[in-house]
Amino acid sequence: MSINAIAGSLNKNSGPFSQLRFLSVGAVLAWTLSLPGLAQAEAAKPPLKPIDIFDLQWAADPQISPDARSIAYVRMRFDIKTDRRRGNVWLMSVDGKHSRPLSGAAASGSPRWSPDGTRIAFVSRDADGSSQLFMYWVDSGASSAISNFTESPASLAWSPDGKWLAFTMAVGADHHPLKVELPEAPKNAHWAEPPKIIDRMVYRADGEGYLANTYEQLFIVSADGGAARQLTHGDFAVDGPPAFSADGKSILISSNRRPDSDYEPQDSEIFRVDLNDGALQSLTDRRGPDRSPAASPDGKHIAYVGFDDQHLGYQATQLYVMDSDGSHAHSLTAALDRDAAAPKWSGDGKQVFFQYADHGDTKVAAVDLAGKMRVLAEHLGGSDVARPYAGGSFSVAPNGRFAYTQSAALAPPAVATGTTLHDVSTLTYFSDALLSQHTLGKVEEINFESTADKRPVQGWTVQPPGFDPAKKYPLLLEIHGGPFASYEPTFAAEMQLYAAAGYVVLYMNPRGSTAYGAEFANLIHHNYPNQDYDDLMSGVDTLVGRGYIDKERLFVTGGSGGGVLTAWIVGHTDRFRAAVVVKPVINWTSFVLTGDVANFFYLYWFEGFPWDHQDSYWKRSPLAYVGNVKTPTMLITGESDYRTPSSEAEQFYQALRLRKVDTALVRVPNASHDISARPSLLNANVLYVMAWFKAHDKVP
Repeated sequence: MSINAIAGSLNKNSGPFSQLRFLSVGAVLAWTLSLPGLAQAEAAKPPLKPIDIFDLQWAADPQISPDARSIAYVRMRFDIKTDRRRGNVWLMSVDGKHSRPLSGAAASGSPRWSPDGTRIAFVSRDADGSSQLFMYWVDSGASSAISNFTESPASLAWSPDGKWLAFTMAVGADHHPLKVELPEAPKNAHWAEPPKIIDRMVYRADGEGYLANTYEQLFIVSADGGAARQLTHGDFAVDGPPAFSADGKSILISSNRRPDSDYEPQDSEIFRVDLNDGALQSLTDRRGPDRSPAASPDGKHIAYVGFDDQHLGYQATQLYVMDSDGSHAHSLTAALDRDAAAPKWSGDGKQVFFQYADHGDTKVAAVDLAGKMRVLAEHLGGSDVARPYAGGSFSVAPNGRFAYTQSAALAPPAVATGTTLHDVSTLTYFSDALLSQHTLGKVEEINFESTADKRPVQGWTVQPPGFDPAKKYPLLLEIHGGPFASYEPTFAAEMQLYAAAGYVVLYMNPRGSTAYGAEFANLIHHNYPNQDYDDLMSGVDTLVGRGYIDKERLFVTGGSGGGVLTAWIVGHTDRFRAAVVVKPVINWTSFVLTGDVANFFYLYWFEGFPWDHQDSYWKRSPLAYVGNVKTPTMLITGESDYRTPSSEAEQFYQALRLRKVDTALVRVPNASHDISARPSLLNANVLYVMAWFKAHDKVP
């Protein structure tokens, strides 16, 4: 908002594609690699191949030590045996030397330094999936578990004196649904699994499935281990990481504790939790989210992020500072018009560090209490190496030195460090050994005006290895989801694989994308999809006008919000030879009533309930225009997708079949909305897309 068989019979007139019906992923891979332009003679090194994805490694969550001499970070990789993403905490000196793992656990993450820099707390997960708090002693290199929980801890925070760790963990709800006394099954009988009753608004979540009747609560535990103490109670969840007050006597949290929180899901407040008696004091009081509290070192102020909720589709998150008692709250970034995130105080308490995305570039900035801002680092990279979404993380030491995940167009995120914009050093290059053996597609920025209203739109192209502008290439338009999200010119495995297959890939940030201000994003408020279609077509026309695109060989795909727009495109134009619609919304009414956060979508994306505004829901549904579709269109959906349920893709598929339009439906077993969460499925998604396009290509 994340393929093993093509479902349904295929059109007998679909040519060679009819042979794909029972091909394995491996067979599709072999065939796809024979696409024109894949192995160009002028390329000195071979292009990237799908199997190479398993060798990618990248950095996440870098945490610089209090003395600014070391950095703990998470080294991410794809495990080819388990077909999963895996991360492990590593430690290195600030010059990039002496890198070593903290433990031999199957997976670990969330490293957090003690205030004196002698220990690192982290969360470790064993092979059986259980997670515990671990401690690493820097001097000795020893590590040990300090907990024995039955649930997984998260969101670690140290007390200023280094004696306590705060964290969140799931606890059973106080309220229980209707209790029914069922007859007890006789010994050795094999009865059906009993029914499960649901009485919560949000009862399932994408990637998690049907939710247990639990809420995240705040706990503390001694840094030496022992029994944990629960500090918050009731059927209200703690949202995000806690933060100790400067004197260590209380903890700051964000929580939506409204009795009607299901109906105002974003109205969280900052609370102070007293460590002695667990008493809660509300420090903010407005309609809208207040999150990510951070206490200044001198105890005088609290920084946090939030906005005044107007139920708009997009609302820029601002960075606020208030006095420690909750008074004199004011925004430090009112003039920025971008989403501020992850506030962290400087050691002297005079500045707040934060990150924000702007025109395809995520940055680290510092702002003083008078609102004067300066940029410290550019090109933060996220942890999504499949597609080029904005993101990234950073940390800062008391002396002002920072560490962050640095992005690049031709390499996954690395750890970088610096003190200003002009002295940044990149420390890790985990995928160099792999990528140096291949020729990658060059990434170039493209800017143009939309035919809708002459607004500027930013995008990027990925060129096939060995690109020659004197030749003609097929174009693949790839559309991001969200729709309130943004792409950046960062490494993206899917884009590189498409380029390696001979396509010029075009991706862009049409209206509705973030990182361009609230006005640009809200052009699609209660108006999506609409003129964002014109933005996309303007980008295609701009690229076609450069002369190296074969205008008879245009292809389009996108996932989630990009799936919505792909389905919208084929209902409004026939210029694309083929389309692949991935995990889409096809019918806004059915989506709002079957998606995992119905209480959000009707309230922020529409004028009201679907039964009160059916005309609006319908005219914005791609299904309303299925009668116009002539483009061969394949759909891909995860069978466990609770964000845009499979029934959405199935509606479009059935409608196309009824209309005798060339179509196919690919169902991905056990996959959530994040279809590419597992590397084999990242490859499968790309290969099925390219196979469908190959089957409908007009090769010169």
